Amino acid sequence: MSLELVNKKEVDRQLRGVVLSCFGAFCFAFGLNVFILPLNLYNGGFMGIAQLLRTLIVTVFHLSLGQTDITGIVFWFINLPLCFLAWKKVGKSFLVRSMIVILVQSLSQTLIPVPVTPIIPDYLTACIVGGMIAGGGTGLVLRGGNSGGGQEMLGMYITKEFPSISVGNVGMMVNFLVYAICFFLFDIEIVIYSLIYGVVFALACDKVHVQNICIKVLIFTKKEGIDRLIMDEMHRGVTKWEGVGAYTKEDTHVMVTMISKYEIHQIKRLVKSIDPKAFVILSEGCNVVNGNYEKRLT
Repeated sequence: MSLELVNKKEVDRQLRGVVLSCFGAFCFAFGLNVFILPLNLYNGGFMGIAQLLRTLIVTVFHLSLGQTDITGIVFWFINLPLCFLAWKKVGKSFLVRSMIVILVQSLSQTLIPVPVTPIIPDYLTACIVGGMIAGGGTGLVLRGGNSGGGQEMLGMYITKEFPSISVGNVGMMVNFLVYAICFFLFDIEIVIYSLIYGVVFALACDKVHVQNICIKVLIFTKKEGIDRLIMDEMHRGVTKWEGVGAYTKEDTHVMVTMISKYEIHQIKRLVKSIDPKAFVILSEGCNVVNGNYEKRLT
């Protein structure tokens, strides 16, 4: 395969990822603006910080754009220093793609009007519907191999500087800060329903963002070459040993590898291309404690 063809495939893959992530960013903004903001509930993370700053700007400084919510504009500006910090840590290509997604998300939040009267006045129902749409949208952003900014960018920078601190830990600390401030500023009802929205959001995001769900793959085949194809095409390690069928007494190649859930279709296609009769077992939710397994964003 020529270098030009490989590069073209990589560009096409990244372009599809950006399109998917931009659509996810729009879905996030739609779910937040239409269902959550009319009830004065708060998102976690840096979006929640942007909402708190928006509240400060509107109530204290009396600056607003009418029905247009300025949270997206605030979110864009607080992401600029984070992008600057992450410039040398996450790679130029990833950062540029993520900045495009952040821009789309900020514009969507600014342009999608926030209803004066809540479309769904019931808090619990609004949290479920809004959380599913916004969380699913964020899952699409991550599934496209990009970032929506905020604590993800900050987390990547801190993780590079301090390997003992994970991106998830950074996210939890930022969320704790946001909801702690909400607890002191607003009614407890606002905090509780914001937390419920956050739980639904996280569950919906995990359902869509399947990259970090580990799958153990066991392959039984009499054909040669599947292990090499997996290593060459997927860049995944393969452990191989020889087995014998208890009934047929025939020699069989037994292989095991670990992949991400989104790679299932690819490995099925590769195995089938060599041995359509291969016996394949997929086990979801395995925990990899040590070793060289790579959790991939893309």
